[in-house]
Amino acid sequence: MKKKPTDPAQILDTALQLADVCGWERLHLFEVAAALDIGLDDIARHYRDKDALVETWFDRADQAMLARARQADLAPLNAEQRLEICLLAWLDSLAAHRSVTGQMLLYKLEPGHIHLQILGLMRVSRTVQWWREAAGRQTQHLCRIAEESLLTGAYLRSFVHWLRHPEEDAAEFRAFLRRQLRCGPLTMLLRRP
Repeated sequence: MKKKPTDPAQILDTALQLADVCGWERLHLFEVAAALDIGLDDIARHYRDKDALVETWFDRADQAMLARARQADLAPLNAEQRLEICLLAWLDSLAAHRSVTGQMLLYKLEPGHIHLQILGLMRVSRTVQWWREAAGRQTQHLCRIAEESLLTGAYLRSFVHWLRHPEEDAAEFRAFLRRQLRCGPLTMLLRRP
């Protein structure tokens, strides 16, 4: 009997569940394959390496943010509110595996993983671009460049804070995020359409 093809989402979900127990560093793809009763070749068909799972995990978060942006209640809000809600949707999608998400980032930052660090910078840029799109930002030229730079800082500070304070009350985190979005120059840029 022919074996049913393995769903890439199922591979990622299994890897995350196993990593919740053993940690991302200790997770091996052969363990994921064994848990799913498949071969490593089945995993390789969908993921070229362990870091590809990380990228897919963050792609999911981007998709959650973009899905939230589609909802009609965002349209009448100002730019700061749209950015806040969209980033919260992004973080909420990662919340079930918050600790593993932090471990993934530490794995990328290891000194021997220069190639992953470069990909990590590209990931940050891509997510910030989608965040701006989700919030309907239309700035151009120098204003866009300044806005992207300031939003990248706000994104990174908020993400690291969220990772380091898992016990923090949701209202406290929202207040932190709002402070990041209300820094002087960014506030001026966000008042533009």
